Amino acid sequence: MTTAARWARAEWGRLYVAVREPLLRRRWRALPMTLGVVCLTALVQFTQNQSWGYRLVQDLGAVRAEDPLPLALLRTPLSLFVPAPDLPVWGALAQLLIVFGLAEICLGRWRTLLIAYVATLAGTLYARVGIAVGPAGFLGLPGTDAHVVDTGPSAAVVGLAVFLGWRYRAYMSAGAVVVAMVVEVILKDNLAGKEHLAAIVAVLVLCGVSATRHRLTGVRAGAGSGLPPIRSWMRRRGPAQRRSWR
Repeated sequence: MTTAARWARAEWGRLYVAVREPLLRRRWRALPMTLGVVCLTALVQFTQNQSWGYRLVQDLGAVRAEDPLPLALLRTPLSLFVPAPDLPVWGALAQLLIVFGLAEICLGRWRTLLIAYVATLAGTLYARVGIAVGPAGFLGLPGTDAHVVDTGPSAAVVGLAVFLGWRYRAYMSAGAVVVAMVVEVILKDNLAGKEHLAAIVAVLVLCGVSATRHRLTGVRAGAGSGLPPIRSWMRRRGPAQRRSWR
């Protein structure tokens, strides 16, 4: 096995094992939510590029920092599916298919949607804070960014990619996503890049919460007799009951 193959196996092996069997067994039926997300995003893109549909999409799913907060929160769920109208949609659809598909299989549809929503909401709320801080402050934003539409599905994709990398120990891949977003902000200091960073920070907080929860669950499972859970359970059973399992 070559060095590159060993590295790929160490980096993506756990993720590959988690995804391979469901895809082989169920194929596209393993991705109902992802297929729905891709189709909905394509439909929104088609609609907003029509003369009759642009205003409809803007009213239902376009989020700007200048919007009242309650209205922005109402629009945020649909904003996950509103790609930038001036960018090629095929790249966004491919990212959604790959990242959402991996997340749906590995994390489940509801956890995937939760992480995607948290990442998108973090970018939405950051824009308001950044504009309040102003361009002179750290990671502040100029007032003109209040009129710019939020990133749409890209913040959710970035957040899910980082969470998957952390969950399945593909740390270099997750780190590469973070570095790419930092470079984006350095080279192109715009609202979208900084919202991506806000999404990453929010997802890293979720990673910390998840790690803490698993650690506490493990401590509780091993508490009591001081023995591991299986041994502790066997110890409480009588000799006759133990022999019946042999």
